[in-house]
Amino acid sequence: MKLAIRIWVLLGLVFLALPLFVIIPLSFTAGQYLFYTPEMLALDPNAYSTRWYAAVLGDREWMLALKNSVFIGLSAAALSTVLGTLAALGLSRSGTPLKSFWAALILLPQIVPIVIIAGGLYSAFSDLKLIGTYTAVIIAHTVLAAPVAVITIRASLQRFDWRLVSASATLGAGPFYTFWNVTLPLIRPAILAGAIFAFATSLDEVVVIQFIGGYDQKTIPREMLIGLREHLSPAILAVATMLVGFAVLILILGEFLRRRAESYARKST
Repeated sequence: MKLAIRIWVLLGLVFLALPLFVIIPLSFTAGQYLFYTPEMLALDPNAYSTRWYAAVLGDREWMLALKNSVFIGLSAAALSTVLGTLAALGLSRSGTPLKSFWAALILLPQIVPIVIIAGGLYSAFSDLKLIGTYTAVIIAHTVLAAPVAVITIRASLQRFDWRLVSASATLGAGPFYTFWNVTLPLIRPAILAGAIFAFATSLDEVVVIQFIGGYDQKTIPREMLIGLREHLSPAILAVATMLVGFAVLILILGEFLRRRAESYARKST
């Protein structure tokens, strides 16, 4: 029975990863179009090239999109991490009133369809005359990324020994000192993991930026969408392959931080 389950899981993973086995090799094509040439199928070395990676790294539009993605992603991740940590701390305390209501409210951006959120943000930012500004995009990405940070950090706090906070208060430490010297060192890996996943959420967003972003705020996903509409080329596959590599790195780092947070929680207990 266990062997059958493992086989089904393996087949499911292969099915999900199958598009990657098509996209990644094709991103190294030496041709101009998105199809496998007979030379590529014959594994001719001359049919493969890194020209499209060089084209992406040397293109002004792609570099502008990369700069915007990094700047907006880091800004949204920083805000999301701060807000997510505060929210997770509040939701993890036993004495918090209406805990279920606040948790549901915080997680709404992950439940409500993204088009509805984008339309609401567009309406709000239009009244504030913020459409086409970095401020609007960063706030919007923070709204989408903060729930991810809350989920990650709160999961770590579920195993946190709150008796340590009580002991610190008994010894005369104030709330800020206790948080900085007792709570924060124990949940720091979870906070870092939350920041990483918040950055990944911002990097992947493509719908909201269509509503509230201008030319100066276009990101990598938006530039990919423009490329699919206007000038389809293997450069898009090169960018997609780099994003896949980044996503794999995020998963590995996130898993490492998760295990480290669990180790810290066990030691504190």
